[in-house]
Amino acid sequence: MNILHIDCSPRSNSYSRKLSALVVHQLKSYSSSNFITRRDLGRDPIPHVDELYTTAISAPQELQDGVLTHAVAQSEKLIQELESSDAVVIGTPVNNFTVPSVLKAWIDNVLRMGRTIGVNEQGEKVGLIQDKPVYFAIASGGFFYGEKAKQPDFMTPYLSAALGCIGIKSVEFIPVQGTAFLSKDEVMEQADKLVLSMHQSKAQA
Repeated sequence: MNILHIDCSPRSNSYSRKLSALVVHQLKSYSSSNFITRRDLGRDPIPHVDELYTTAISAPQELQDGVLTHAVAQSEKLIQELESSDAVVIGTPVNNFTVPSVLKAWIDNVLRMGRTIGVNEQGEKVGLIQDKPVYFAIASGGFFYGEKAKQPDFMTPYLSAALGCIGIKSVEFIPVQGTAFLSKDEVMEQADKLVLSMHQSKAQA
């Protein structure tokens, strides 16, 4: 199994990193042969899109020079990592109700008209990436998801819509919540239960 493992937290000991590692470990148990592509956005963030990039993606292919081609090279590499994976695990904190800027930069590079997004005759966007399971290992200091939510959830609808736009519908959210109020043992117990539940759901599928 080819697994694309992405982390977004700048903290080396963050709960989202621990949770994403647990999810990857669980996925690896399903196959005797695994290859992990690692992308650490928290420690090695990618640049946000700039004027050269927006010029390049809107210019006809025959008019693109070396400078414009180079401008989309990072985007192309990220898309190829996604395309070559069988499953994706993204560890991320909740930052100010939604995704951290490093994850937004990744999304902005991956969602590219004419490359990962097409348009049909009705003018509707059509995803060009083959569907695959994407697991978001989310850590939140408060409660944003499910019955215990104490704040609006702008994160999961956005992520579902963004990935759905490129053809990925099999999105699963695995959130550990209340990390600001719980002990480390309580948080990790919650994480273990979530990953076990993920395994049981996969076994029953």
